[in-house]
Amino acid sequence: MPRKSPWTITLSTAERERLEAMARKYTSSYRDVIRARIALYAAAGLDNDEIAARLDTPRQIVSKWRKRFFEERFRGLEERPRGGRPARFSPQRRGRD
Repeated sequence: MPRKSPWTITLSTAERERLEAMARKYTSSYRDVIRARIALYAAAGLDNDEIAARLDTPRQIVSKWRKRFFEERFRGLEERPRGGRPARFSPQRRGRD
């Protein structure tokens, strides 16, 4: 039996338009598109398992972004600083070494 998420998302018209624009923007990164689609599908009433199946993403990832959008709206979809030691080389430089 699918789990029912406690994070029910209701979008305003402006929020829906912004998420739809993020989801279809050609220059958006893949992670931003997926996060916007998760929020849109959640607002449409889909459960986490169904969203995960549609986006071919683990259910735990869907749950994480759904909750963050519920609690923080668009700020919750932004990338946060990661722990650990900073990278010694930039991704561009790694390709040349």
